[in-house]
Amino acid sequence: MDNLNSIFLIASALLCLSILASVISARVGMPLLFVFLGIGMLAGEDGLGGLNFQDFEVAYVIGHLALAIILLDGGMRTRMKTFRVGLRPAVSLATLGVVVTSSLTGLLAMWLFDLTLLQGLLVGAIVGSTDAAAVFSMLGGKGVHLNERVSATLEIESGTNDPMAIFLTITLITLITQDAADLTSAAILFIKQFGLGLPLGLAAGWVFARILKSVSLPTGLYPLLVTGAGLGLFAATNLLGGSGFLAIYLAGLMLGNSRSPQLQHILPVHDGLAWLSQIGLFLILGLLVTPHEMLAIALPATLLAIGLIFIARPLAVLVCLFPFFKFNIRELAFISWVGLRGAVPIVLAIFPVIAGAENAGLYFNIAFHVVLISLLLQGATLPWAAKKLKVEVPPEFAPKRRSQLGIFPEDDYEVFVYTVKSETLDGVELRRLRFPSGARIGALFRDKQLIHPSGSTRLQYKDLLCIIGRDTDLPVFNKMFNEEPAPKKEKARSFFGDFTLDGSAPLKDVAELYGLTISADQAELSLGEFLTRRFGGHPVVGDQMDWHGIHWVVVKVEGDVIVKVGLKPL
Repeated sequence: MDNLNSIFLIASALLCLSILASVISARVGMPLLFVFLGIGMLAGEDGLGGLNFQDFEVAYVIGHLALAIILLDGGMRTRMKTFRVGLRPAVSLATLGVVVTSSLTGLLAMWLFDLTLLQGLLVGAIVGSTDAAAVFSMLGGKGVHLNERVSATLEIESGTNDPMAIFLTITLITLITQDAADLTSAAILFIKQFGLGLPLGLAAGWVFARILKSVSLPTGLYPLLVTGAGLGLFAATNLLGGSGFLAIYLAGLMLGNSRSPQLQHILPVHDGLAWLSQIGLFLILGLLVTPHEMLAIALPATLLAIGLIFIARPLAVLVCLFPFFKFNIRELAFISWVGLRGAVPIVLAIFPVIAGAENAGLYFNIAFHVVLISLLLQGATLPWAAKKLKVEVPPEFAPKRRSQLGIFPEDDYEVFVYTVKSETLDGVELRRLRFPSGARIGALFRDKQLIHPSGSTRLQYKDLLCIIGRDTDLPVFNKMFNEEPAPKKEKARSFFGDFTLDGSAPLKDVAELYGLTISADQAELSLGEFLTRRFGGHPVVGDQMDWHGIHWVVVKVEGDVIVKVGLKPL
């Protein structure tokens, strides 16, 4: 009993310390995952805690469980509309990109560590994929707002590239540990990983969404139901030989885009579970490593990490994206830079240890060192890189709070809460506000008192308005109650330009107004159609180009149609 309480005490202390350390890391700009790993190392065998934890099988189980929870949460937070611009390039990176990155990194590892070809390629396969936990954490926690094409590509890639990395790792371990290479079994493994993970994930996600809408449970049970169903899908898919990681990510994607009213209860809980999984996973992996053993390989492992970051990943991105997809050079550079390595390479490095492969300890230490370099170098510079490469867009204004009413299973009404901070609304009668059809003011709070609003009620500065409407009404509400401070509005104005034009404006009229030279076939296009062609058919907010001495920026997009265009002189 005393041993059990000691374990609880140590675990709670490490958890609290990790959470509190996150406040400090945010102030100094250090990646959170690096902090969690560091605390685990400090508590480990060579650290202040002196804990001797070398149970790779326990770490393997915890790693799979944590990654499943992280992918489920990441899938639920990925909007299906982002697949419009990010699916094809992300799949290319998640398959061919992993192969190219792993191959180039493997050849470098073979030379740096004097390994055989298969051993070097195994090292490359272990560190060849980007990590969902790292990417979701960095993009969500750094306050960086990327344009939709870049963010969608990175999120979908990190959520779907694990099957290829697992396939390569298992295949190479089999080839190394067995005398006769069984390429047929490797091909079957590849087909089953994707062939089962994809349909099972989509089908299960559809079923989960229908079940959620048809059952009535206490609020606290909905997150538990989703967690249990997701982990059940993960385990069942793995037992059948498919990719449980791919299946649970796709199930989360289907569930998160179902517009179920219960999602408002599920997402906050799963946000906490995802954070707990990240903290627990990186603490365990930090405990597992023995830092003094890494000193012997520090120089070649650092060179390997540099080669991966500056050579292998950029070449893979160029091979996969440049010939086939309309990314500009700045977007390609940023996608190359955000090839973050995290928990997945370290978990994959446990595979050779469990399989009893030669040099298994070396593979683990190499993977750990590469992850440390990646998190510290790439993770810490992510905001700077986004700004420098101009892939960041001003964030959209959003209500102070929003929640669904749970009246309808689909297209439900929501309550949007806004604070009146605009001088143009101060003193305006409510009847003069032009709300979308069906939207109503539900409540008005002034000086912490609830006021019954009427048409003649005049708004005052710092009034709190609760508006009932639907998701489609949000753009109108946001424009009406935009309470961003002047510096943020000025930043958005400087990004998009002081003047905007309708995307439907005839290009010939725009050309005549601004003295532009266009061809005869271009004269039949609208401004939006012309820019859409220039941007490759799938424009996103923030797309920009210089043309005839004017900087053109896409301000608003609906589907693949450019609605508003900003312009400013060069």
